[in-house]
Amino acid sequence: MKLRRARAVARKEFLHVLRDPRSLGMAIAIPMLMLILFGYALTLDVDHVPMVTWDRSGTPASRELISRFAGSRYFTIVGRVLSDEELDRVINTCEAMAALVIPYDFSDRVQSGREASVQLIVDGSDSNRASIVLAYAESVTGTYWQEVALQTLRRAGAPPIRQPLDFRPRVWFNEDLESRNYIVPGLIAVIMMVIAALLTSLTVAREWERGTMEQLISTPVTGPELILGKLIPYFIIGFVDVLLAVLMGEFLFGVPLRGSVALLFGMASIFLAGTLAMGMLISIVAKSQLVASQVAILATFLPAFLLSGFMFPIANMPKVIQAITYVIPARYFITLLKGIYLKGVGLEILGLEALLLIVYAAAMVLLANVRFKKRLS
Repeated sequence: MKLRRARAVARKEFLHVLRDPRSLGMAIAIPMLMLILFGYALTLDVDHVPMVTWDRSGTPASRELISRFAGSRYFTIVGRVLSDEELDRVINTCEAMAALVIPYDFSDRVQSGREASVQLIVDGSDSNRASIVLAYAESVTGTYWQEVALQTLRRAGAPPIRQPLDFRPRVWFNEDLESRNYIVPGLIAVIMMVIAALLTSLTVAREWERGTMEQLISTPVTGPELILGKLIPYFIIGFVDVLLAVLMGEFLFGVPLRGSVALLFGMASIFLAGTLAMGMLISIVAKSQLVASQVAILATFLPAFLLSGFMFPIANMPKVIQAITYVIPARYFITLLKGIYLKGVGLEILGLEALLLIVYAAAMVLLANVRFKKRLS
């Protein structure tokens, strides 16, 4: 392999990208736009849940319970209802996601120390969100019932009761439980995979469609030189995208970067090289820009979004799907990104994921070279 010939191919590809505003826009603007849209729109935080109340008791005790929900950041009281029909309407029209119904005898039971019950109606259309809302409501009511029980014992003249368990929860790595802190690193991997593969999926196919591939074949340029030359410009553009994404994560979204910056960009370079080679392989096989772009999106976006652990925990997937995720490179890169970003760990913990990422990149480059040699023959 002669680097001079590869450099000539790279220069040619650079000129093509610079002279084509659409390609340049796809390479720079689209990743940034996707990161902004997904970073702000995609959130798993459940807070400020709209709630209505039906206070049949109308007593200080019932108002105290309602104030506990209103004072929590997880609930927002948007109104009150006075009938079953009105309650049905606000839930069906999504004006409220939850309804708190307090019975007539609530205050009497609380005052006498008897068991009192309240009803919480939750819209279960979104089962995951509904489960979180129920957990929040149980926490609010549990604190309230505990204080009521202590007050009842004090009124009865019982001695102070010490808590048998001092439970002090502490969250590591994402103390505020902000979903953005682990969504943004995952988004970097998903966007990189889609854009990188989409860019290079058009390179060789474009040469075939324009009839210039025969000219390249007739030159002394070998297959590896041609592939390397075509990869270099997009690798540089992709690296710029990674840099911009990291800067946006740091200064726009406020995602903490606790680990090694050098390790982050090193792993990103390996992942980028493998994904670019994957797009090149698709381009070599397809020979059509339309087919290549469609296959690239299908082979990158859906697996990276659904099967990488970015949105859905892999452990909760069926065993067959879990086995498929092992061939999704974004799975390992997302693990690396989250470990570097949030935990600040290095290769002593993430060594296996880094090794598998290197194997993926080497395999894609090798397959692209082998397949292109077959096309030249």
